[in-house]
Amino acid sequence: MDIIQYLLFIIQQQHQMLCWLLNFICRYIPLKQWAFDDSHSPEYQKFSTDILPKFQVFHKQDWMFLMEYYQWRYPSKKPVKPVQRRNGKTIPEDTVCPRCDAPHHYQYDNNGGRGQFLCRICNQTYNTSETIKKPIRFLCPYCGNTLSLIKNRKSFRLHKCINKKCDFYLHNLKKVKKEHLKEEYGKNNYKLHYLYREYLYNFFEADLDSLPNNASSLKFKKYNPHVMSLCLTMHVNLQLSLRKTAQAIQDLYGIKISHQTVANYARTAAIMIKPFVDHYDYKKSETFIADETYINVRKIKGYVWFIMDAVSRSIIGYQVSDNRSIGPCIQTMRRAFRGISQLSESFKFIADGYSAYPLAAMQFAEKLGNTFSFKITQVIGLTNDDAVSTEFRHYKQIVERMNRTFKSTYKVSCGYDSFEGANYAVSLWVAYYNFLRPHQGKGYQVLNSIDLLDGAENMPGKWQLLIHLGQKTIVNLKNQAGS
Repeated sequence: MDIIQYLLFIIQQQHQMLCWLLNFICRYIPLKQWAFDDSHSPEYQKFSTDILPKFQVFHKQDWMFLMEYYQWRYPSKKPVKPVQRRNGKTIPEDTVCPRCDAPHHYQYDNNGGRGQFLCRICNQTYNTSETIKKPIRFLCPYCGNTLSLIKNRKSFRLHKCINKKCDFYLHNLKKVKKEHLKEEYGKNNYKLHYLYREYLYNFFEADLDSLPNNASSLKFKKYNPHVMSLCLTMHVNLQLSLRKTAQAIQDLYGIKISHQTVANYARTAAIMIKPFVDHYDYKKSETFIADETYINVRKIKGYVWFIMDAVSRSIIGYQVSDNRSIGPCIQTMRRAFRGISQLSESFKFIADGYSAYPLAAMQFAEKLGNTFSFKITQVIGLTNDDAVSTEFRHYKQIVERMNRTFKSTYKVSCGYDSFEGANYAVSLWVAYYNFLRPHQGKGYQVLNSIDLLDGAENMPGKWQLLIHLGQKTIVNLKNQAGS
């Protein structure tokens, strides 16, 4: 036997054995990642986020131009003729195609007199009760069927693919347990159809630099900037409440000051420092960590959203909100992505199992294109029950440790009096955390070192310099807006 033929025969046998082994492993010895992938579990399917739909733009046409074009493009075919009505049935004479304005002579009664029509010129289907108002139609990415509007919510509309022959629906239907199929509403326990949320607000046009109102002036009538910086040091750094801060100032320095004055100082400092904190050029890596925590605002549950950089440990995005919807999540992401024009392929965004993060990532991909297309790595639960949690748990612990540090400051105040007050309090705390607080993981150094702040001898002086840097940032932003 020829040596080449013999070697080819051996290679074919080895290839066949490898195929058998791979088939056996995939069936009976699943990989750890596959075994605990929640996206393949029918119970967790309802918490998944579907991909973006296909968008079909609605263009206005002229029916007479289309008829001439068809006759020129297909000269061998007969021209389009009006619809021949049968059994004496007709449609209203004022029926006009909303797309090409073809008259009623070219309109089919598409569903037996129930209001739907089909244009013979442009093949557009429409209803008489509603005209085409939206310039875009949403199509299912799996079957191409037009999505149906099923629910109207305060901030979004829910669209659904109702095609029973859709590949996405048939694939999910196979996962339904047989006993649930026999029940009358057993399928309602599962998410079977493709869903898309159309948000009514453009979260990417909202102002990120909005500041709290009712701030006091920096023109001191009774005290001076040093007293203001002393109040900030005790209130933010030493985690004293407003009343305890006023009491400490009086006991230590003999300055009688009210807790409301301390609150006014803190609010004014937040307005001055916040632009500098938000627009600072942080050294951002390719891994972001996100989490949200609860706060109490006059016995009403509020939320604080944080996004950290995994390498520098700096807080690069934060937001205070009275709801846990996608809007505050997008606002926080926009602050975190400030200064980034394109994401690398190795970029990672790590968060918990909350569904707002994948929905926000979908909105970034829809608005900004493929340059901001990224996936959310979700660390679910408190124990490492799957491969994803085992690999990325230590990232989640970083942001949880930061949350505990924030809560130690928040618990002293026993909640906030208003969301405005919560806004400036969180702004001051983020400034302290990023630029003034020594961190054990960084050798008891600050996260972001600034030469101007390093030259200050004490903490009150650093607060005054931070206010100075904030004022310079505000002037630069006004100059950029004017130019």
